[in-house]
Amino acid sequence: MNTFDAKKLARPELLELTPYQSARRIGGRGDIWINANESPFNNSDLDKLNRYPECQPPALINAYADYSGVKPSQIIASRGADEAIELLIRTFCTPGKDTIASFGPTYGMYAISAATFNVGVTALSLTSDYQLPENWPAEIGDAKLVFICNPNNPTGTIISKQDIEKAIASAPQAIVVVDEAYIEFSPEYSVADLLSTYPNLVVLRTLSKAFALAGARCGFMLANEAIIDLVMLVIAPYPVPLPVSELATKALSSDGIKLMREQVASLNQQGERLTQVLQQIGAQVLTAKGNFALARFKNVTEIAQLLTDNGIVARAYKDPRLADAIRFSFASSAQTNKLIDVLLSSKNT
Repeated sequence: MNTFDAKKLARPELLELTPYQSARRIGGRGDIWINANESPFNNSDLDKLNRYPECQPPALINAYADYSGVKPSQIIASRGADEAIELLIRTFCTPGKDTIASFGPTYGMYAISAATFNVGVTALSLTSDYQLPENWPAEIGDAKLVFICNPNNPTGTIISKQDIEKAIASAPQAIVVVDEAYIEFSPEYSVADLLSTYPNLVVLRTLSKAFALAGARCGFMLANEAIIDLVMLVIAPYPVPLPVSELATKALSSDGIKLMREQVASLNQQGERLTQVLQQIGAQVLTAKGNFALARFKNVTEIAQLLTDNGIVARAYKDPRLADAIRFSFASSAQTNKLIDVLLSSKNT
């Protein structure tokens, strides 16, 4: 029986905190709104842009609930998944005392966000085939939050749903945060449906990747109500700007989801083309489960310079484990054609 209690993990001072009661949280009815020090003048074509938005816009939350299969009460919308990472750390980690854990090489913001709040990081390594290491629960100590990126960035590799569930069950007194930023490219691996089984599970999502809204900054935290209620104590009064909410809600319509899936299929096709060429020129390419491929080169410095000389900006790494690697985001057909031509030219030099 899981005896997880989110309140026991929360920063103690938060349990007595009354969250800021913004004008929108207090609400009200009437024709003249003078309770929020807003301007009465709307100088935009966007309706109500002179007014503060809802903290958690109902239309957006309901749209994501329909899309994700998660109850509206189990969702928080945030300024990208990055803000959700910070919200979790602020809610559950006492600066100078608590720690988080993560498995590298992985997304750097888990550790950076922790460091900015003076929270320690237990950095464990993925195995040689980028799976969770054996006996990792014994190595995380008293970490409050355990971050697992799946599909993993920057490797593009995947951990099976069975192994993720085992990981959640193996740390029953910690919060296991599964970052699913790239899940639309491998939807069968999502663990969002396990929320009803595991009270210590949090799933992070974003519209930045498959939904093509990186510039809008809209992400989501999916969790059980006990965790959601605690995080809502520390969230900013108005985290989702009105234009972002409207863009995101439209993207989550049936037409928007259909377009997203068509574009995911297109990106996967371009990724397959790119992977074939990378292998053709001698690169070792990890199986790509996101919208990118990580390729290792014996002549990585030469390849990096070749890309730079041709105006192609890819991602290289200082991490010693990835010193011979370059990450290639999947692109349009025309951009992939250009990239392939450049890469093939390396065989002739």
